[in-house]
Amino acid sequence: MLELLRDPVAFTTLATLLGLFVGSFLNVVIHRLPKMMERDWHAQAAELRGEPPSDTGERFNLATPRSRCPHCGHLIGALENIPVVSYLLLRGRCSHCGAGISKRYPIVETLSALLSGYAAWHFGFGLAALGALLFIWTLVALAFIDLDTQLLPDDLTLPLLWLGLLFNLSGTFTDVQGAVVGAMAGYLALWSVYWLFKLTTGKEGMGYGDFKLLGAIGAWLGWQVLPLTILLSSLVGAVAGIGLILAARHGRNVPIPFGPYLAAAGMIALFWGESITSRYLGMF
Repeated sequence: MLELLRDPVAFTTLATLLGLFVGSFLNVVIHRLPKMMERDWHAQAAELRGEPPSDTGERFNLATPRSRCPHCGHLIGALENIPVVSYLLLRGRCSHCGAGISKRYPIVETLSALLSGYAAWHFGFGLAALGALLFIWTLVALAFIDLDTQLLPDDLTLPLLWLGLLFNLSGTFTDVQGAVVGAMAGYLALWSVYWLFKLTTGKEGMGYGDFKLLGAIGAWLGWQVLPLTILLSSLVGAVAGIGLILAARHGRNVPIPFGPYLAAAGMIALFWGESITSRYLGMF
């Protein structure tokens, strides 16, 4: 089995298939985690008000209840839950009521599969590939949660940060000193921008989740990639924001989630950060 995994083609294929099924689970996380957080907030608010906890009669977490159509309540069977394939066979519609299924589901599954396969090919079988897969899957979940809700849950950002430090104890992506400094510098960089913007304008320019996400990226890849990550995320975010405003799809006063751009920049830095930084510095 180990010999099979050491073969680049076989390992890339297996990682792609694994990423496809993990992407299906990520869709569950993207949909349910914000709802779980909302329920928890309501429970805490009720406790502070001295009210008895409300009992909905149904457990709600990442495992239960079973997935169902949000329009008619039809339970999704195993054959209707095959990543990408089921969406194509059902032509993007519920088999029971015919309501449309969000395109986000096959997009997340396909994106997870492609990124997982590329990570396996790029790093080869070993600890770096395992770390890259965990890093990528978490970033995908965070990006789409932020797009949906403008939230970056601590349940994902903080474990991601600690995992980065853990993997770099053995110098998987950077040395441990670079990881620790990266975590601190990543958090403080956006924290400083947040307070500078707030003191200047009286408005909040970003959320605390963005600080933690950049800190997590620094913990995984080291402080050296932070300038590149900030530059890329800001550039892509600015272009996307201007494009949405010009297309009249986004109001000027409506906040744009920054997490997806940080996540995209983090993935670019994971694969090509060192070479991009070296070429940039080489120009001077």
